[in-house]
Amino acid sequence: MENIIKLNQDGSLIVPDTPVIPYIPGDGTGPDIWNATRLVLDQAVKTAYKGDKKIIFQEILAGEDSFKKTGEWLPKETLDQIEKYKVAIKGPLTTPVGHGMRSLNVAIRQELDLFACIRPAKYIKGVPSPCSEPEKIDMIIFRENTEDIYLGIEWEAGTKEAAEALSFINARTSKNLDTATTGIGMKPISEQYTKRLISKAIQYAIDNNRKNVTIMHKGNIMKYTEGAFLKWGYEVGKNEFKDNIITEQDLWDKFDGKAPGGKIVLKDRIADNMFQQVLLRPSEYDVIAAPNLNGDYISDLLAAMVGGLGLAPGANIGTNCAVFEATHGTAPKYAGMDKVNPGSLILSGAMMLDHLGWDRASEIIHKALQKTILNKTVTYDLARQIEGSTKLKCSEFAEQICSLME
Repeated sequence: MENIIKLNQDGSLIVPDTPVIPYIPGDGTGPDIWNATRLVLDQAVKTAYKGDKKIIFQEILAGEDSFKKTGEWLPKETLDQIEKYKVAIKGPLTTPVGHGMRSLNVAIRQELDLFACIRPAKYIKGVPSPCSEPEKIDMIIFRENTEDIYLGIEWEAGTKEAAEALSFINARTSKNLDTATTGIGMKPISEQYTKRLISKAIQYAIDNNRKNVTIMHKGNIMKYTEGAFLKWGYEVGKNEFKDNIITEQDLWDKFDGKAPGGKIVLKDRIADNMFQQVLLRPSEYDVIAAPNLNGDYISDLLAAMVGGLGLAPGANIGTNCAVFEATHGTAPKYAGMDKVNPGSLILSGAMMLDHLGWDRASEIIHKALQKTILNKTVTYDLARQIEGSTKLKCSEFAEQICSLME
């Protein structure tokens, strides 16, 4: 029992010096990037704590390997292990084609109620970027992880269910939708789930000395889903964080555009405008809170702005447990070739260390990764963009990071 992470009543973690952390290597290139990541995580913890702390990694099953061994893509035992040990890390997983669940990644998030998908976007010096001033990008996205399009309420055009739903809509509106040729989908957004997501985003901003939180929405068109997301978000700021938050309106009306010390500005932007804003005025944005689909879009855009998904970390965090993951796909054509960039999972592992409170080890990873890239010793995806670089295998890239740890 001494190796199990526990929760305090306030939700904070009680982390032993040798915690058991389950891992899922993943499918396709997953095992390659996991092996590289594990090497980096182990060395960072060893360097930071001189042997006083150590992670005991324990493999659990999901994806293709699980299906071959058990006939199940996502065994209940795997979910039970994550719940038991509170923190897990995983590589990319294949989505079954033509049968089974829509997405293993989504299933894990929903089954464990990992309601906050958290994705930082921060430029690493030396990484090629399509932006002229990528060093201004330092944002973190809080994406709602359990509803909106992730609930997947859809009926195919021509089905009885679609016709019934469309007939119901036609009877109560002036839409007059064709019941024979129209497919239909619904995107539920609830007060309860919105408020817990916004609350987590604001609390993160407070805990990490961030300047502002922006609610990203399309409430000008979808008034009772994304418009409600906006309304409920401001209610959280007003009711739960009134001593910490000022609105953007107050910022200008009462403080002449200069936020008082210790205050976080809560503001909002319409989704399509948000894309322009992060491109043209990135330094004005800090924490972004969004419904599921908006959060998916904006996190991928920001990942591209700082170098691509190969260096984009991610975490899925709920009330009782957390899963850290690579944000890219399985890239099966490169499976077993020891070729792809493990940076996404390595940085997700650094996020995991921060989550444990092992900040020193996380900082060591960030600094060593930065040095490795500045030395132009990189994997093929970066080497083809960086003049004069040395192309390394996935495992060699990890070894190079470890060799630069201090």
